[in-house]
Parts: sequence; C-alpha cells; structure tokens
Amino acid sequence: MKYKRILLKLSGEALMGDKQFGIDNDRLTQYATEIQQAVEKGIEVGVVIGGGNIFRGMQAEEGGMDRVQGDYMGMLATVINSMALQAALEKMGVDTRLLSAIKMEQICEPFIRRRAVRHLEKGRVVIFGAGTGNPYFTTDTAASLRAIEIEADVILKGTRVDGIYTADPEKDPTATKYETITFNEVYEKGLNVMDMTAFTLCKENNLPIIVFDMNKEGNLQHLVAGDKVGTLVEV
Repeated sequence: MKYKRILLKLSGEALMGDKQFGIDNDRLTQYATEIQQAVEKGIEVGVVIGGGNIFRGMQAEEGGMDRVQGDYMGMLATVINSMALQAALEKMGVDTRLLSAIKMEQICEPFIRRRAVRHLEKGRVVIFGAGTGNPYFTTDTAASLRAIEIEADVILKGTRVDGIYTADPEKDPTATKYETITFNEVYEKGLNVMDMTAFTLCKENNLPIIVFDMNKEGNLQHLVAGDKVGTLVEV
C-alpha cells in the first residue's frame, strides 16, 4: 500500500446523489463500502464531510443572516452527515469514532488530537465533525488542519469530477486534465482546488492532495494501492 494513513474529504453535496437536498442512502452506502474496503487493507482512515446538502453558511449570509450564525448552522449540518456515515459504516461492522470540534457529549467525543491518533492506530475510522469549530473556515480547511494534526500521508478530495482540469470540464468541453501539478502552478493558473486557506496549509506543511472522482466505484481502492487516479498536487 502506498499510503498508511489518509484523510478523505467528502463534499456534502455529493451525499445528495440525484436528490435536491438531504442524504441519498445508496450514495451513502457506496461511500461506506469504499471506506470499509480501505480499512480491510490496513489503511488508517480519517474523514471530513461538508454540510452543503443540508445547509451552507454562505447561503444564510446572502439571505441577510449573520455570517457567524450561518457558519455554526453549517457546522451542525456536517455533524448530521458525519452521524449518517458513522451509522452506515457501523452497519457494515466497521469500528468508528465521531470527534466533533463543538462539544456534543451525547452523540460524539470532543476532538482531542492524541485521542484521534490513538483511534486510528487501533484501526477505527475517525470522522471529524463540525469543521474547525470556528466560523469563516470551510470544511476544506478543517480537512487540511486535521490531516496535518494526525500526520496523514495525503488528503484525498473526493469530488464529482475525476481530477483538476485547465477549466471547468462541466462547462468547457475543451478542458484538459492534469495528471500532476505543483502547488505553485495551481496558484499561478488560478485553479480552484480548495479554498486558499486550506490549500496554503497543505503547501506549507508539504501535504500532497489528490483530487479524484469518489462516485466511480473502486477509485478509492486504486488510489490507496498507489495507482494513478485523479490529479496529484504536490510541492
């Protein structure tokens, strides 16, 4: 196996499947199955999920709501998604722990770095909920931060597209895909990989990012085995 410990970043929108909002059970099961297969190979897996399928802080701000209030609501949405993934994994017999950046003792443990690392060492999937626990930071930034804290080998950013392109492939049919690209090239070309705070954290800590299509069955397995899938961003 190429990677011993990974941080998988999933978007909340991806959990919708073909629905307009909420959680698609088939998509949830697919993701849980992919994670289960990685765990069976001995990979230590941390997961961060967005909350965009339920609520986005930015939307609240557009509607005139206080940005901070909206961001906290978004954090709670990520906890709902995290609980759904936890339930799907445990149904498959995978040991999990949900650690939240906001204290909610009845449903999850508070995030404590050493505890998170210990869970990973014991083979449990660790799901990090509630973002960073601070407004104005995205779940991309939470994923970068947690990956650095747990000393993950790589961030795997699961999206709907199979990598980073010269332009948005859903809008521009002439867009071509990068197999590998450096952090500096992403800056120079103005490509949208993650928000800049998250991206800069990865660059400064020499943490590679792989952007790939999580919805294609087997992609995660190929990635952890070291096969070329998606686009690799490295220094």
